Amino acid sequence: MATTLDATAIDAPTLAARMSTLGTETAFEVLARAGQLAAQGKDIINLGIGQPDFRTPDHIVEAACKALRDGHHGYTPAAGIPALREAVAADIQRRIGVGIDPGQVLIVPGGKVTMFFVAMLYGEPGVEIMYPNPGFPIYESVIRFSGATPVPIPLLEENGFAFSAEDVLSRITPKTRLIMLNSPANPTGGAVPKEEMDKLVKGLLDHPTVTIMSDEIYGQMLYDGRQHVSMLSYPEIRDRVILLDGWSKTYAMTGWRLGYSVWPKAVLPHAEKLAVNCHSCVNAATQYAGIAALTGPQDAVHAMVKAFDERRRVIVSELNQIPGFRCVEPGGAFYAFPNVEGTGIATKQLQTRLLEEAGVAVIAGTSFGKYGEGYLRFSYANSTENIREAMARIRRLLSA
Repeated sequence: MATTLDATAIDAPTLAARMSTLGTETAFEVLARAGQLAAQGKDIINLGIGQPDFRTPDHIVEAACKALRDGHHGYTPAAGIPALREAVAADIQRRIGVGIDPGQVLIVPGGKVTMFFVAMLYGEPGVEIMYPNPGFPIYESVIRFSGATPVPIPLLEENGFAFSAEDVLSRITPKTRLIMLNSPANPTGGAVPKEEMDKLVKGLLDHPTVTIMSDEIYGQMLYDGRQHVSMLSYPEIRDRVILLDGWSKTYAMTGWRLGYSVWPKAVLPHAEKLAVNCHSCVNAATQYAGIAALTGPQDAVHAMVKAFDERRRVIVSELNQIPGFRCVEPGGAFYAFPNVEGTGIATKQLQTRLLEEAGVAVIAGTSFGKYGEGYLRFSYANSTENIREAMARIRRLLSA
């Protein structure tokens, strides 16, 4: 006679206490719920997930296919194939004007890996790590997981969601070991002006033990003539800057899971050791696609950013016409971050109502930290037609 296993009789597993400190990313929860509603026949406009709505350019896809046909099926060096690390170094020289040793480049399966590695290398009990708030939720999550104390850097609407160098420097204490920065920023679209970067770097000279992780994944998505300011461009602190970048946003390659980081020479061996223990290496074909992306034509990148710029203007104009909303114009990335306090509805509740009642997926600002209360994140990585329709739905819902 077959025995039926009673699931309720199984004791819950005992997990490490640190698991209680690990957060998540709400955008994926909203994406899943939007998918459920769509499967039920509801028309959903997704302005929640942070990924380009463009295809990966054909020459990049073909490079991956060719790599597979050519037999690149095995392990690669943990830090990445030499040709890709050299291509990254050449791209940094071309875009930023900074020469780096390809040996400082670590190829990783997505930008989050760099965040996690940085937290593991620098975070421990008794240490403080600063991070932007509102900011990408994984920053605070991995800081807490490391045992370090997260110290938020408030990004305020009145500053265009750019940090104040004076404010950042004032929060440094003897316990500060690392500062995480992000410009252009998720979720706000804020871009830090060069003068603030200059002030910050000058002030950091008085704090020689503080390392900087600079998340520049949106560095090629800037508008209105803004120029990207990389922390690597400051030679006086370059020996304590960790650069986070990759292919996901610039080349519409989110699902390829391909990123890179640039490390101080003294730290790279430790990061590479984490890579060996964590994922061994990035899959070979994807790395060949990465080479094609960096060394091939950049027309698709420019066309995509031009389209985002046009959508940016549409969504900001539309948001500012919704009663109870006000929205500053984002300087980079593909996010608008309107203040919705005027609606009188809590942001989490408004997120739910917009999805369930209006069929518009957005993310509550509180998903990005306590300073996100009163805001919603809209991704304009969607068609202009869908953006206008989403705004019309929101107006109808709030006027009902």
